[in-house]
Amino acid sequence: MTFNCMIAGVGGQGTVLASRLIAAAAMKKGFDVRTTETIGMAQRGGCVVSHVRVGDNVFSPIIPQGKADALIAFEPAEAVRQLPYLKDGGTLIVCSSAIKPITGDYDVNAAIDFLKTKIIKLVIIEGSSILNAKTLNVVLLGAAAKTGIFPFDPETLKEVLQEIIPKRFLEMNQKSFELGRSLP
Repeated sequence: MTFNCMIAGVGGQGTVLASRLIAAAAMKKGFDVRTTETIGMAQRGGCVVSHVRVGDNVFSPIIPQGKADALIAFEPAEAVRQLPYLKDGGTLIVCSSAIKPITGDYDVNAAIDFLKTKIIKLVIIEGSSILNAKTLNVVLLGAAAKTGIFPFDPETLKEVLQEIIPKRFLEMNQKSFELGRSLP
């Protein structure tokens, strides 16, 4: 069994924390895990990509193109940019709210429409439904857990939240996780 999950966003959105949570949940269930991040210009609003690979005989942390079982994108342009990594039949979870890139504006509706034509298993989370932008990462993890894509149950992710998230932010993150699980 191998499970590959790519997480894509913009610096400051919490992609690295999301990958840590997925990895910790997988390890809690006894899986071997490899992770890595490509952070580039993250501090200046650039893209951040995290790779999480779970399973037997996974030696490289880098997901090959066309091999990601899941792509969790924190904004539409990053979903489009990382789409070549998603395998045929893979699941894409994307937030519909755009983050203005340093290179200029883009048509967010065109990006979403493009994704709709390319992906069968597509979950779009409306950015306006998210209570706190600082917990977008956990909302998207809740939505991903709802789809059943992870090789562990949602309760394991909830346990990991309690272990990793600082206590002063825990309640807000727990509510965000449940919000993600409740969204259509």
